[in-house]
Amino acid sequence: MSTMRDVAHHAGVSIATVSHVINGTRPVSDELRERVQQSMDALNYQRNTLARALRSRRSDMIGVIVPDTSNPFFAEVAQGIEDVGLEHEYSLLLCNSDNDLGRLLLHTKNLSSKRVDGLIFATSGDDFEAVREELRNDIPIVVVDLNTLGFPTDAVLFDNQRGGWLATRHLLELGHRRIACITGPSRQSIRRDRELGYRQALAEASAPVDEILVREGDFRPDSAYRHALDLLRLPDPPTAIFAANDLMAMGVLRATRELGVVVPDQLSVVGFDDIALAAFTTPALTTISIPKVEMGQAAARMLLQRVEKPDKPIEQLVLEIELIVRESTAPPAALSSRPNLSKRRAPTTSLR
Repeated sequence: MSTMRDVAHHAGVSIATVSHVINGTRPVSDELRERVQQSMDALNYQRNTLARALRSRRSDMIGVIVPDTSNPFFAEVAQGIEDVGLEHEYSLLLCNSDNDLGRLLLHTKNLSSKRVDGLIFATSGDDFEAVREELRNDIPIVVVDLNTLGFPTDAVLFDNQRGGWLATRHLLELGHRRIACITGPSRQSIRRDRELGYRQALAEASAPVDEILVREGDFRPDSAYRHALDLLRLPDPPTAIFAANDLMAMGVLRATRELGVVVPDQLSVVGFDDIALAAFTTPALTTISIPKVEMGQAAARMLLQRVEKPDKPIEQLVLEIELIVRESTAPPAALSSRPNLSKRRAPTTSLR
């Protein structure tokens, strides 16, 4: 394995010059930088990151914990984190908590013990107080869309309640009044905030909330699929469904196909997140767009700034969200054209 000494000899420069080129610790002329880079390429030089970590007391690693790696939302957030990490020669250790507190605490403890330079929590539960007990006191942290229960920490956020309000107001403006809401798990603050937005929009429109239309899902499509089957077989079914994320909205679309309900002619559907797949459903999904990659990039930059300046003021960045109207929403159908599914047998197929 080539060393910095080998590179310096090959390029005809000092070891200090090679170090400055590699680490960016002092300005080096373009001519010297090019010579050093050519020598590194010729010798296939690779930085000894372990030795560097021992000298600098840094690992050049960022730990990231997400609640569900199968959800494209978190894949896009992780992409943004990785983009910035690679720019600064940081590696990512990505962990999946699977929405389980025990796994979340285990990953937190393991990443902390590996001496990662910082942690980004993109989890969706209200478990931050328990998580703090497993953290080293000196480890920088940034949270993404997470309720820290008043604990001051760097954060990248967006207004979940406004998102629920935007989605429901859009349906109300189309003329819907019987609007169902499929939420996430009750223990998660983002579920409560999105549902609050739904209720706020209905209240502003003087539209009553029928509690039979509010169902608790788990942010995965199969839960919304089952709820949608039940909702659409009610004697007085909803004319629209707001699903608290896009994956659940896709579960609703699956249920409508099985029951022969035409979207948006007989039912309007709105999701939340605007994952890449939302534009490719049939029909294309109306949804609330969140700048997911940008969230990840902002969180990574915030974390690296905290690593460099541990005493800097706490920063909390709130990103803008917007309603994206596609093909899954329309004014409600006339009562005579709405299907009566209350006596129809449940489909024999199941969502896989």
